[in-house]
Amino acid sequence: MRNAGVVVFILVLCFGAGCRPREGSQLVVDSPLRSVIADGESRVFLRISAKDGRTLKLGDIYARVLEQDGHWRIVGAVSRHPGEPMALEFVPGVNPGLLTIEIRGTTFRSSRVTLKSLLMKGDFYRDGTPDFLRLTAPQDRSAFRYWFTLLAERQALSGVKLPPEINDCAALLRYSYRESMRKHDSTWASDSNFGALPVASDIVKYSYPYTPLGPKLFRVKQGVFLPADLVDGTFSEFADAKSLIVENAHFLTRDVRLAQPGDLLFFRQFGQSSPFHSMIFVGRSHFGAGNEWLVYHTGPDGKWPGEIRRVSLSSLLAHPNARWRPVISNPNFLGVFRWNILREAK
Repeated sequence: MRNAGVVVFILVLCFGAGCRPREGSQLVVDSPLRSVIADGESRVFLRISAKDGRTLKLGDIYARVLEQDGHWRIVGAVSRHPGEPMALEFVPGVNPGLLTIEIRGTTFRSSRVTLKSLLMKGDFYRDGTPDFLRLTAPQDRSAFRYWFTLLAERQALSGVKLPPEINDCAALLRYSYRESMRKHDSTWASDSNFGALPVASDIVKYSYPYTPLGPKLFRVKQGVFLPADLVDGTFSEFADAKSLIVENAHFLTRDVRLAQPGDLLFFRQFGQSSPFHSMIFVGRSHFGAGNEWLVYHTGPDGKWPGEIRRVSLSSLLAHPNARWRPVISNPNFLGVFRWNILREAK
């Protein structure tokens, strides 16, 4: 990714009465970096030493957060690697913001340091999706795929009460996409009527809605991402099936055999009021069933509200109506698409 945002370090030494320890040596906090992408992934090391050159001992030096926004992550406690100075490691969040910490010691005057992160402005693939939203770490992409397919498939199970917002195929995609990005803790499980949580990792880079997009995850206007898009209506909480395929996903192939879990199948059925239709490729079921599965919402039909269905790929390939078969010879099948946040470097 191109470096479009930076993190600037401002060192503020504390000499007030509240900072005076039993002895007078000053702690010094520094960093070898003066800029870093505010991407939720870059590592920031704050080096800690004594001004008078005294050797610092682990356990005698500690850090506390005084104030923060931007959702910074402290990777661990103050530590020292062989041959390296004592250090504290951070990862900046994708939200612009400040982090102020205090480094203290049992026999040292403390120091404070404030880290300021600025908005990451890039769009490496020029597809309209901001780089801060992309899941560049393989483990984050895997976490998203797991939760996206699990949440979609769970909605198709009998006895599961659907969220009221899921009323068509695009709504199923929006719900599963958004909820995949949350922190899946006991509070989320209770609010979502999910039941017992699986032992599974969450996305590490960020969690919804704590990104510069806030709750407005979906791009609804064409164009390359620009910072002005954050406030001019380019992103929305709502997006129809066409906007999801055109602005938020990219074409992969018309060979369904190459689909991966979490990919999307799109159809265009001419002569309908809502011609674009989507299906989620689940792959192997999360609930013990064999074969490869897809989940979709039929959409409403007159007074019938529609329903979520789970079908095997083999049965869809043999669908009695040829316009619903995901095969290259079907002109109504637009192909397999993938969310832009899952793009991998070529």
